[in-house]
Amino acid sequence: MVIAPDKFKGTLTAASAAEAMAEGWRSARPDDDVVLLPMADGGDGTAAVLAGKLPDPRWVSVPSVNAVGLPHPGRYLRSGDLAVVELAEICGIADLDKLDPLSAHTIGLGIVIAAAIRAGSRRLLIAPAGSASTDGGTGALSALGAQFVGYRGILPVGGEGLPNLARVDRRRLLPVPAEGVQILVDVDAVLFGPAGAAAVFGPQKGADEAAIRHLDRGLRRLAEVLGGDPDAPGAGAAGGAAYGLACWGADLVPGAQAIAELIGLPEALRSADVVLTGEGRFDRTSLAGKAVGHVLDLAGGERTHVVAGSVSDDLVGDRSIDAVSLTELAGSGGAALAEPARWLRLAAAKIAAGSSAEASDVPP
Repeated sequence: MVIAPDKFKGTLTAASAAEAMAEGWRSARPDDDVVLLPMADGGDGTAAVLAGKLPDPRWVSVPSVNAVGLPHPGRYLRSGDLAVVELAEICGIADLDKLDPLSAHTIGLGIVIAAAIRAGSRRLLIAPAGSASTDGGTGALSALGAQFVGYRGILPVGGEGLPNLARVDRRRLLPVPAEGVQILVDVDAVLFGPAGAAAVFGPQKGADEAAIRHLDRGLRRLAEVLGGDPDAPGAGAAGGAAYGLACWGADLVPGAQAIAELIGLPEALRSADVVLTGEGRFDRTSLAGKAVGHVLDLAGGERTHVVAGSVSDDLVGDRSIDAVSLTELAGSGGAALAEPARWLRLAAAKIAAGSSAEASDVPP
């Protein structure tokens, strides 16, 4: 059987979740051949998942800055000529004590990308999720050598100045490495408009209605000047950073699919009798480009089971998906969050045994 969960955000990494599930399964079926393939889709934790599967991985440290320009340690994962850069580790929203939706930027991401290229990386994978900014990737492109000029000179960093963008000087922009750059997107958002980066993701980055309108105008102006395809699915990922990097020459690719291929998931599933996946919150968005949804698409059928911290009401009655909620098993969300590994073991043991195990049956 194959165990391929995403992270349980805020509690367990994908690898830790997979280990807990495996322990529970083996407690009920100790003779089964259990294969652990932790998954990701371009969100935080992507680089760590790949570090467990790529050949000869090593972390490379790069001094960088966070989303508001303060010094912050950066790093990328190197495996041969491949470099994996995760935005959330460098200039992500989780590292900020105070959100700054208008001035937050992706300069730190560009610093790490540039370092990876200058160190000889010939291929890049960029996981863009978890950003704190809506700058259309202008910060990253600035760190890569582009210059964004306003009607009154150089623009300030972040999305605030973008409505006044006059031109972009690309003469010093680093070229895309020889084997290309892939942006691992996990959303279908376009760059601007009602389904765009500012409207959809701005509120979670601290933007009120006025700020959202301002940022959306800026992204529209950026598209007018920079070109590219603002309507490409995923262009709005990471506050439009995916769009900006696509204009540089990167390709937008479904993150879950790319990662599944890198870790060998399709091949493993072809010979699997049972598949177990999971994540912190399982809802309809999980089925649209996320890691768990991709595992379900690949595996399908009655052999696949989902374990989640919580399951949305509209999926509870969906008989095509076997989903177990840790919140229900534990009796409350607080209890599930307090001991997520314990309840994951119980859930896996229940599925393996096909019976109603009690919490006391679970290994401590």
